[in-house]
Amino acid sequence: MSNFKELRVLDVSRFVEKKGDFNYLAWAHAADILLQYDPMATWEHQKPEVFNDTLMVFCTVHAFGKSMTMQLPVMNYRMQAIKNPNATEVNNAMQRCLAKCIALFGIGLHLFQGEDLVDLDPLELIKNVYNAQGIEGARAVYNKMDGDARKKCQSFIEEIRESKDGTEK
Repeated sequence: MSNFKELRVLDVSRFVEKKGDFNYLAWAHAADILLQYDPMATWEHQKPEVFNDTLMVFCTVHAFGKSMTMQLPVMNYRMQAIKNPNATEVNNAMQRCLAKCIALFGIGLHLFQGEDLVDLDPLELIKNVYNAQGIEGARAVYNKMDGDARKKCQSFIEEIRESKDGTEK
């Protein structure tokens, strides 16, 4: 069974899309990744709640032996609540809420922190990525690093390159 520490360092960068000023992980990619780690995961959307003339949607994801619930207003591309949203806008918000709820389990959570990489010590990050994704994942994260972070991780990267099992993960 996967755990939060493992999932929060998954490199989802190849699936990240940009809309306006925000990076996001599309619901289809989030669901795909979740189901790869927990094939028994399910989710459900609750009935939206009305706030004056706007709506709040809710989603609960059941995975890894627990349930997490998230809410999200039906919003426009500027992150403002939409008055009297139509069915398409509500559906989009429900799917975005699903991706946000999946992030509570760690998958793409760093996107909601406003960072491209999670806030970890660089060496801890690279080791976690290596354990979760193998040498290719560790190299991808290492290649995005610069300065002190890169120096701190260089010997670990060299060590896994030289190890006989470094390419087998």
